[in-house]
Amino acid sequence: MDFLNLQLINKRVKQTNYSYREGVVKKVIGLTIEVEGIRAFIGEVCLIYNERNDTINSEVVGFKEDNVILMPLGELVGIAPGCKVVPTGEALNVKCSEELFGKILDGLGQPLTDEEIISGLYYKLDTEPPDPLKRRRIKDVISTGVRAIDGFLTCGEGQRIGIFAGSGVGKSTTLGMIAKYAEADVNVICLIGERGREVRDFIEKDLGKEGMKKSIVVCATSDKPALVRLKGAFAATAIAEYFRDKGKKVILMMDSVTRFAMAQREVGLAIGEPPATKGYTPSVFAMLPRLMERAGMSDKGSITAFYTVLVDGDDFNEPIADAVRGILDGHIVLSRSLASKNHYPAIDILNSVSRLMTEIVEKQHKDNVSLARDLLSTYKDSEDLINIGAYVSGSNKKVDMSIKYIDEINRFLRQKIDEHTNFEDTVKCLNNIFKK
Repeated sequence: MDFLNLQLINKRVKQTNYSYREGVVKKVIGLTIEVEGIRAFIGEVCLIYNERNDTINSEVVGFKEDNVILMPLGELVGIAPGCKVVPTGEALNVKCSEELFGKILDGLGQPLTDEEIISGLYYKLDTEPPDPLKRRRIKDVISTGVRAIDGFLTCGEGQRIGIFAGSGVGKSTTLGMIAKYAEADVNVICLIGERGREVRDFIEKDLGKEGMKKSIVVCATSDKPALVRLKGAFAATAIAEYFRDKGKKVILMMDSVTRFAMAQREVGLAIGEPPATKGYTPSVFAMLPRLMERAGMSDKGSITAFYTVLVDGDDFNEPIADAVRGILDGHIVLSRSLASKNHYPAIDILNSVSRLMTEIVEKQHKDNVSLARDLLSTYKDSEDLINIGAYVSGSNKKVDMSIKYIDEINRFLRQKIDEHTNFEDTVKCLNNIFKK
């Protein structure tokens, strides 16, 4: 049953005797609706008939004594005490098929245009991650087409990476480059809590026609109910799982995990959870691994995941950033100081790490990266002295070497939006820096 098709739901409800399961709205407090007279489970979809007899989808999020607490997947307008409530007996799901390519979906997995997904399999939004013992080990490199990542922070197929940055430092642009140039069969792109204006900008400017050909975009903008923003992340993950189960090489990109966490905080506070760290409820920190552990390798295919984290006030140790760093297999830090110098992508190599790089690249590649990191660190420590002319050439061999190579390394790390470099060429470019 497609629980997001209201006409189908209404038809089946009319054909079935639900009288013994009907309930009524008792009260509405904030974002929650208290219903009496029904039995339902957490995550079950219920239909609320408002004063105009229109149906509003809602989901069970908790209980209060004998009453059920619902949150709407739409607007609360028109709901009044005594409105009829009918549980459907099922949880939310999303229809998955090849027809999704090039489509833009809402937070519940439905096309934002008038197009209809005719065929496909239904995947539940909330499922268990793959069995840890059935996950294949990560052994192969996945090329992103971004030199700074492929060269210094090489990602493996099935790895999960966080992209950490403040606002306006280039997260969306970096994701767009990965979507266009990465060697993957499918891109599933999830935009959570974005401004409505930015969605079309990302699709047309950052992603482009080339990126959309093999992409599926799930979008839940900031004006949508918290529950819809939350479900958008699960819908995108379910779609990625469908293609992984078909043996595909999938890239899942989510922007941003921070807004996903904020949506769960709204839900948690609305149902009475106590605020914990910086106002985030305990369920936020339980939800993050539930979501992220679903990506990665399975015994059939792979989901390589990139999750952006919007750090508050450029504080990279704030609670969500800290929790996500502990879950993922590496992190890419975007630096505002590099962006201010017109260094794009603004990846801070010294503060970024790929935990699997050493296991999947050749020895020479590792040695070159180790040397380049050492030179970047040395130059950074001595930069002030060099810039004011206080450093005397020949005083320190390491500093002399860093001055010699710094421009070549930075030239390698800079890349235009429309510039694509495959993995083999990236490795050759890195090798050539130290042959000169």
